[in-house]
Amino acid sequence: MSDLPSSVLFACTFNSIRSPMAEAILKFLHGRQIFVDSVGVRPGELDAMAVQVLDEVGIDLSRHRPKLFSQLEDGYFDLVISLSPEAQHSAVELTRDSSCELEFWHMMDPSEVEGSREQRMAAYRLLRDQLFTRIRDRFPQQNVRIIL
Repeated sequence: MSDLPSSVLFACTFNSIRSPMAEAILKFLHGRQIFVDSVGVRPGELDAMAVQVLDEVGIDLSRHRPKLFSQLEDGYFDLVISLSPEAQHSAVELTRDSSCELEFWHMMDPSEVEGSREQRMAAYRLLRDQLFTRIRDRFPQQNVRIIL
């Protein structure tokens, strides 16, 4: 198993869907083992459907408050993961003078999906499931040995 970073920043366009979902999922899987935060390039509002699809799997996103790159209290992270092209540009600027690792995971924006409420919810669930898969693969959990 590879070493886990001690701090991770997820970034997307508005910090209202993709990056807060990723932040919440990584915290859910690893607790306080990794410091995790998320930001956006432009101001946004927390998306109710993002809150709902995470609630379906037992993750509470309701207290998340979107913030911008410029509002980061600590500008240093071991790893910055951008989830949109616009956020990737800002992440490159943030990490220009640091030894921080930078990754780009292009994730679709489910708010752009049109159709019935159920069709839109399906897009949010797809994003949630894709994020779970990518995060589990990138940040493997330590095996727990159970002795019976």
